[in-house]
Amino acid sequence: MNTPEELKSEILRLTREYAARVHAAQRPGYETGDASRRPAFVPGETIVPYAGRVFTEDEVEAGVGSMLDFWLTLGKEGDVFEARLARFLGIKRSLLVNSGSSANLLAVSALTSHKLPDERRLRPGDEVITCAAGFPTTVAPIIQTGAVPVFLDNNPVTGNADLAALEEAYVPGKTKALMFAHTLGNPFDLRIATEFCRRHDLWLIEDNCDALGCTYKLGDTTQPTGTWGDLSTQSFYPPHHLTLGEGGAVNVVRDMKLKVLVESFRDWGRDCWCASGMDNTCRKRFGWQLGELPAGYDHKYIYSHLGYNLKPLDPQAAIGCCQLDKLPAFVEARKNNWETLRRGLAPLEEFFEFSLPTHATGWSADDGFTWDETGCRVDCSWFGFMLLVRPDAPFSRTDVARMLDGAKIGNRMLFGGNLLRQPAFVQLRRERPEALRVVNGMAGADRIMNEAIFIGVYPGLTPAMLDYMVERITAFARSQSPAAVR
Repeated sequence: MNTPEELKSEILRLTREYAARVHAAQRPGYETGDASRRPAFVPGETIVPYAGRVFTEDEVEAGVGSMLDFWLTLGKEGDVFEARLARFLGIKRSLLVNSGSSANLLAVSALTSHKLPDERRLRPGDEVITCAAGFPTTVAPIIQTGAVPVFLDNNPVTGNADLAALEEAYVPGKTKALMFAHTLGNPFDLRIATEFCRRHDLWLIEDNCDALGCTYKLGDTTQPTGTWGDLSTQSFYPPHHLTLGEGGAVNVVRDMKLKVLVESFRDWGRDCWCASGMDNTCRKRFGWQLGELPAGYDHKYIYSHLGYNLKPLDPQAAIGCCQLDKLPAFVEARKNNWETLRRGLAPLEEFFEFSLPTHATGWSADDGFTWDETGCRVDCSWFGFMLLVRPDAPFSRTDVARMLDGAKIGNRMLFGGNLLRQPAFVQLRRERPEALRVVNGMAGADRIMNEAIFIGVYPGLTPAMLDYMVERITAFARSQSPAAVR
């Protein structure tokens, strides 16, 4: 009779064999030679996703192995993943959650805690400066916690917030925080944002969900995005830089008091910080008196916040640990794929305006990027390759999207476009105009809404897929030019 250890070993051996046969199409696109076991790419028949899961039999084995242990609740695998992610970023602590959207909700919620100094605590009616174009759950938590989002316009070339109007947006005593995303893996202007927060004693939350692996250079310091503010967030949904299926994280950059607050809001609002399955790590489980509870009430059931239950499962963390092993190669593939598309589409500048990294002033095939006079530099771990269809182009952004769909090339708008035009925000402005504030016009956000489209750079793309993307976009643009029509 086989022992349990022998049975598990055989199950995992068969798991790897199954995964290798069934999931070959999800292997990294940069693999070559014997490592490349992906099915052949057939132009026009094989779908070219804009993003997706990239994994091998390693992740499948890790997930199945964890399921066989059947702990399920966030535990030892989560501890390992959190420690490794924090070490990768170079921060104090990462806390796993069930999605990037939940991570944003927890980051904002933590700033509402009564345990923070009154002058810094985010209260109902206080303001958080953000930007108009992007993903809705960067902004929704501000409203959900009772605060007021103050919208800046976007720079359509970088996709990021235009921070020129920060001072105009600021209201002493009301403005408490800045919260921006690093759009499509392009860091926002951290030089301006961090200096502004220092000067006005504000919180900075970096939505780093699209930007894991980016770096930003300010003066003599180069460090990853997600490490410049007080809190930052990650998403591990399949399109992102690594995946746990679902999942996300809140990164505590320096102040461990914020770790206690984020963890409390994540774990039902409880005051206790014991991990699941552990008791009395404070060594006075029955020695607390908080609120109006009787002295000695079990600390595991004392709640200091109106919290949630937003933890992921331990098998997800086991998968994530394998993904972390591959993360440096994934990041490099994203950079290389973006560069391949940029070089291939360079002859189409009469039709498209191409994205530039923050602080870049131009790009050439010979010299790469040129940079502004600030001395700041960014190294982008791109989430996508964005194109802006020029207003005088002989086709629209929708025409491009339809062509790409017909060619089976995945594409997306820049998420919600100008969020202020979305039905939920239109309704909010109609019913509660005081619930948000807009600074200046939204011409940049509207341009993104009307003209922007992005295609994939994720590490599952093969050289043949990238070549096909360039060929189809080029053929379409040239066929629409007046000369071709004549």
